[in-house]
Amino acid sequence: MRKLPALSAMKVFEVAGQTRSFTRAAQTLNLTQSAVSRQVRNLEKQLGENLLIRHHHDLELTRAGAELLATLQLAFHNVEQTVRSIMEKNNRNRLRINVPPTFAKRWLMPRLSRLREALPEIEISLSTDLKDTLAERSLLDCAIRFGDGEWPMLQSRILMTERHIAVCAPGLLDAAKRDGNIDLSCFTFLHVLAAADQRYLTWQHWLDAAGLSDTDVRGGMEFDLLDLVIEAACNGLGIAVVDRFMVSSQLQSGQLVPVLDVEVEGHESYWLVTRTDQPEAANVRQFRTWLLNEVALDYGLCGGAK
Repeated sequence: MRKLPALSAMKVFEVAGQTRSFTRAAQTLNLTQSAVSRQVRNLEKQLGENLLIRHHHDLELTRAGAELLATLQLAFHNVEQTVRSIMEKNNRNRLRINVPPTFAKRWLMPRLSRLREALPEIEISLSTDLKDTLAERSLLDCAIRFGDGEWPMLQSRILMTERHIAVCAPGLLDAAKRDGNIDLSCFTFLHVLAAADQRYLTWQHWLDAAGLSDTDVRGGMEFDLLDLVIEAACNGLGIAVVDRFMVSSQLQSGQLVPVLDVEVEGHESYWLVTRTDQPEAANVRQFRTWLLNEVALDYGLCGGAK
């Protein structure tokens, strides 16, 4: 049998440790300040260790207090996730999807009205936190991931492969034309970062395909999201190599224009990822069918897969 302090006392300490105030903790827990202080003091006596240093206007965590607070926060989070999972399992219509931020904004959001029309009985929960995984206790039903399709212990179905084109605002393109030719040196180059000190190689791959490998693109602006690069291009800040699927609406409206008639297939793709340890739910299967139909429409509009 586990010998642990009272759960109520640990919860009171967690709130006091988060707020660094007995007064704010009392307000949060709907208790008196003296009750909060007493429970924390009793917990400290039981542990034989001070958890908080009492100052006149606030509280400071001791080393032991910081360690216990971190452990309690993780434990209570896990309990909450499990309880929510149990409570929500009865809602078979709720579909919880996690997708990359740019894909969510540029591709999925404009199509959600069509998804609702096609599958009116499905209720969507959409998240973009890439740390959210399909782990055993995750609430997610499926995810869309960008990469090579290799995710251990998960099933991956390819949706679309990137098709890179160079785009810019129409005014920039007109200014870069010289005797009917386009001078790339007139542009500011917009780059997507793969890491803090590393760019994706999309620019070099596109330049190689265009026969412009000697173009110097070492300068320019860098962003950590493709979505920000697209926004920068729309705002006339420079030229970007982007996935055609992510800028289809901007191309149709004329907000962005292709710089040259060069298109390169990317090295990575978007995949629908599901668990392998349980049967595919009906709503996931319906969502997958809808996704593949939408992707087929996109490929048709773009002239077919290359």
